[in-house]
Amino acid sequence: MQLPCCRTGPRVMTQASDTAGGDGVRPSLAELIALRAAVQGRRAARHGRHGASGHALSPMRGRGMEYAESREYVAGDDARHIDWRLTARTGRAHTKLYQAERERLTLLVADTPPTLYFGTRVRFKSVQAARAGAVAAWAAVRDGDRIAALRGSRREPPVTPAGGPRGALRALDALVRWYGARPDDDDGLDTALEHAARLLRPGSRLVVLADAQSVPSIPARRWTGLAQHHEVIVLLMTDPLEMAPPDALLPFRGGAARIELDLARPAQRRQWSAQFAEPVARALAALPSRGVRVQALSTDAASDAWLPLLGQPRPLVA
Repeated sequence: MQLPCCRTGPRVMTQASDTAGGDGVRPSLAELIALRAAVQGRRAARHGRHGASGHALSPMRGRGMEYAESREYVAGDDARHIDWRLTARTGRAHTKLYQAERERLTLLVADTPPTLYFGTRVRFKSVQAARAGAVAAWAAVRDGDRIAALRGSRREPPVTPAGGPRGALRALDALVRWYGARPDDDDGLDTALEHAARLLRPGSRLVVLADAQSVPSIPARRWTGLAQHHEVIVLLMTDPLEMAPPDALLPFRGGAARIELDLARPAQRRQWSAQFAEPVARALAALPSRGVRVQALSTDAASDAWLPLLGQPRPLVA
């Protein structure tokens, strides 16, 4: 059962006081900038490579904060880094090497299927995706990351990585464009993830803003491959009507067409659940086994409700 989930669909849009200056239908740059306050004051968690925030560890050996190994002293080495214990034990001078630090990349991947441009509570799912992406961008600024963004388009290049507020604002501007009106050249989430895999370097953070109905088209090996080398977070945008429809006759309008669904009938409710609720449940169950952190984010939830995922260890791969 495919329903018309477009801007001409049902718009209840209650509890709109949480839109922070937006209308809930299209994201505004002002409301995305205002979300910086939601990130400030939250301490960045550090839990190793795939749960860390801040500078990532480079495979290069050099000066840094993390001890890597010791080797025999050579002329020109800094005497302050001599490994005195190993020198005493071997009788030969050794120097300590440290893991060099580099800026990590936070990459936002925007899923833009027609099903996201819909909503009945507070805001459209597309607006919630933009807001969640803004929270991720501001968290990256807090953590000292560079920020980039892309969507599933073979024609539009990604937003190139940049650090600080400048990098965040470039990503936010893209989110406003992508989620303000549905792009007509959407090639799908798998295309976006394929592109992301070519841009990422080990230790990067990948935040995917998605509709659960896009997830089944992604091969399981894609998630496993990404999570093996990167911190991967998937946020699934949901709407209360999709997850818990009323036990009543529900009218829809898409363009000139009008559809009425009798959700009091068990068969109709099963079809509804198969279309909306079950893809969410399957994604929530399957993705952690691929090493991916995942959370459903309802349109009436706080846009920063997913931030605790940043402090969690990477799920164990089955």
